[in-house]
Amino acid sequence: MQWCSWKVKVILLTLIYIFIQYTFIHYFSTGTHHFCPQLRPANSRTFIQHQAPQEPTHSFNSGRKRQHILLLAAGRSGSSFFGELFNQHPDVFYLYEPEYHVFKALNMTPTSNDRRMALGASRDLLRALFLCDLHRLEDYIVPQARDHVTDHLKRRGASRALCSPPLCDSFFGPHHLRNISESYSEEVACRETCGPLNLTLASQVCRWRGTVVIKTIRVPGVGDLQDLLEDPRLNLKVVQLVRDPRGVLASRMLSFPRSYPQLRLWKMKRRRPEGLDLTQEVQVCENFLRSVTIALRRRPAWLRGRYTLVRYEDLARNTPQVTRVVFEHLGLSVEDVILDWIQENTKAEYDEASGVDAYGTRRDSAATSEQWRRRLSFDMVEYLQTLCAATLDQLGYRTVHSSAELSNVSLSLVQERTWEPFQ
Repeated sequence: MQWCSWKVKVILLTLIYIFIQYTFIHYFSTGTHHFCPQLRPANSRTFIQHQAPQEPTHSFNSGRKRQHILLLAAGRSGSSFFGELFNQHPDVFYLYEPEYHVFKALNMTPTSNDRRMALGASRDLLRALFLCDLHRLEDYIVPQARDHVTDHLKRRGASRALCSPPLCDSFFGPHHLRNISESYSEEVACRETCGPLNLTLASQVCRWRGTVVIKTIRVPGVGDLQDLLEDPRLNLKVVQLVRDPRGVLASRMLSFPRSYPQLRLWKMKRRRPEGLDLTQEVQVCENFLRSVTIALRRRPAWLRGRYTLVRYEDLARNTPQVTRVVFEHLGLSVEDVILDWIQENTKAEYDEASGVDAYGTRRDSAATSEQWRRRLSFDMVEYLQTLCAATLDQLGYRTVHSSAELSNVSLSLVQERTWEPFQ
C-alpha cells in the first residue's frame, strides 16, 4: 500500500511540473507580454509605430497637453514665411492651407462674395485636422483618394512632417539642397521623391507630435473662429499676422499681374482708370480692423489667452526676437534648427521685380517688407490710404502725403507699437 501511495505522489508531481512548464512557455510565447520590446522583429506593426519617427516628440511626451495653433493671415502678407518658423520645429505637425480643397470643391475663391458655406465646411475640416483626422480631407480632394492614399494634397511639400519618415523614406532633407538654386528645391524634392501620401499613417504621425499648426488665408477674421475656440476638445490659440495693406496690394500686383490689369494700366498711364475695383483690398483692410477690434477692444471671454497679433514688418526686421516672443507665449521652445533656418533664409538675395518665387521664403526679409514703396505710384498709395485709413491708424502704419515722403526710405512708415498677448 505504501508503495502505491508513493507512486501516485510521483505521478502527481510530474503532472504538476508539466503543467507549470506549459504555462510558463505559453505565457512568454504570446504577444501580450514583452519585457524586451526592442527585440521584436522589424516587420512588426507595433515596432513600426513606435520606432519609425525620426524627429523628437519631447514636448508631447513630457506630458504637456497637445495644443493647436491657427496662423490667421491674408494672402501676400508674409504668411508662408511665418508658417515656416513653426514648420521647422521638431514637435510641430504643420499643414499648409488645407481648406484650399474645400474652396476648390465648392468652386469658390478666398475672396468670393458668398463664402458662408465654404467657411462652415472649412471650420469642420480644421476641427478634424486639429484632432488628427486627416481622412476628412478625402471629402474634398479631387481626384478622390483610393484606400486613403492620395497624390493630390495641395503643397504637401510645404510640410516637413509630411516629407519625413515614416511618411517618406526617400526624402533627403534640406541640408543636401543648399547648393540647389531652383525655387522650391525642398518642396519639389518632396513631391518628386516621396510618392503618394497615406492619410491613415499621416493621422498617426500627427498624433505623435505635441503641437498641430495650420496656416490659413481663407478665414476672414478671428470672429469666424469662435466655434472652434469654444470647442472643449481643442486647445486652440490664434496667431494673426497682419501687414500694411499697401504692401499687400503691391505684392499681389507683382505676384499675380494678370489679376490686376486695371492697376497695371493705372501705373503705366499715371491716371486712375474708370470703374476701378479694389473690393478685395478693401476687404483685407476691413478683416484686419474687425479682428483687432474684437480681440483687443471688445476682448471677449472666448478669446482670452488665445490671441496674439504680429505685424509682418516687425517680424521681417527682427525675426529672431519676434519669434522668441511669439513662441514663448505659445509655450514652444525656440530650437537651434529654427534659428539656423532664420539665419539662412532672411539674408538671401532676392529680386522681387522678377516676380519669381511668389510663395518662396528665401529673401532679405527686412528689405522686402517696405519694397512696396518702389512698386506703387503716389496717387495709387494715396487712393488706397483713403480706403483703409482706419486700419492703417489702428495697426500703426503712417500715411504719406507726397511722392517725396513715399520715396524717402529713410523715413519708416511703421510706427513703434507693442501688442501684449490677450491674457
